[in-house]
Amino acid sequence: APPAGLPLGLEDDRDQLIPGSRLLLVVEDDAHFAGVLRDLAWELGFQCLLAPTGTEGLAAALTHQPSAILLDINLPDHSGLTVLDQLKRNARTRHIPVHVLSAVDQAREALELGAVGSALKPVQREELLDVFRKLETKFTPGVRRVLVLEDDVRQRESLQKLLENEQVQVECVATAHEALQQLREHTFECMVMDLQLPDLSGYELLEQMAAQEDVSFPPVIVYTGHALSRDEEQRLRRFSRSIIIKGVRSPERLLDEVTLFLHQVESHLPPERQRMLQAARDREATLDGRRILVVEDDVRNIFALSSVLEPRGAKVEIARNGKEALAMLTRSLAQPQLAVDLVLMDIMMPEMDGLTATREIRKHSEWQKLPIIALTAKAMRDDQEKCLQAGANDYIAKPLDVEKLLSLLRVWMPRG
Repeated sequence: APPAGLPLGLEDDRDQLIPGSRLLLVVEDDAHFAGVLRDLAWELGFQCLLAPTGTEGLAAALTHQPSAILLDINLPDHSGLTVLDQLKRNARTRHIPVHVLSAVDQAREALELGAVGSALKPVQREELLDVFRKLETKFTPGVRRVLVLEDDVRQRESLQKLLENEQVQVECVATAHEALQQLREHTFECMVMDLQLPDLSGYELLEQMAAQEDVSFPPVIVYTGHALSRDEEQRLRRFSRSIIIKGVRSPERLLDEVTLFLHQVESHLPPERQRMLQAARDREATLDGRRILVVEDDVRNIFALSSVLEPRGAKVEIARNGKEALAMLTRSLAQPQLAVDLVLMDIMMPEMDGLTATREIRKHSEWQKLPIIALTAKAMRDDQEKCLQAGANDYIAKPLDVEKLLSLLRVWMPRG
């Protein structure tokens, strides 16, 4: 029989871990699939740890510092995306390459959070072998390459100084055409660019990159001196299906994003870089000025949510049921200053329940992209499935865990 405390009734290597071995952590609650992944890991010479919930997965990552992580998105206790967010916000686990596996396509969200890839279930053996290969290239020591596209010489030099170290080679170019040439000839972990370029606009360059089928492009970090306008953001979003694009304004945030995509071990960086990264995370303004609609009939829950959201700068609107929520959203169409950035939707409510309200919201083209997070009474698999089928982006079970909630808000309302 498997030792006590082992998940899913499956054996793993927790009692015979060898220091320095290649260790894979599998966070997956489907016992059969977890067994398939474990057997493949063993076949490829990895040791393997299994965790059936997000909470156990996070604990195992912190305790055992695995070489790589395979992460299911639909976990019983909370969304795998919040696990990914928490792994990537912790200096001790941030460098570990994570590949997500999911029954629904949330590839873009996962890649923006720093996953190395995303596979849709059911996954065939060939595809799994590719996943293992991809993870291996990320944790194998070696020089990482970054492409910097910047036509101002001084700015180029300061970017090189900020990003370069023994493990990171920065290739600088001044024009879009040179950048395309480099991208065809070399593999880069990420690319830093400005939107104002001498030969093509940043958008034209991205257009050409997106149109080239044969070249796989690294994540792009748009580093501009000014805040992107709504129009610029919309134009950039057009490409973000094919290319991961992030906008940053400060050197700290730039360093933060680059180290994320390079899987650099934070404790190995020079002390002043570590301080910059900590500052970038402390100052994070996910909620500042954001309008969140809380659809909930229980006064205690409304109070609990408000006391988490308001001190962090969010404006909280309250609707007591689905009907009130639809009325508020409809009013906001006429008054853009009342536009809602995200909805927290309780499922059990009088008048109109959360599932019906979510379906109604999704019928309107204006709200197709509005992030909706369902608040479910318990962590039940079929409750979660129903929420996602109705059109919710994600779910969180009550009683609410503040860190998990903040994680979800970061995932679905990325900062600019």
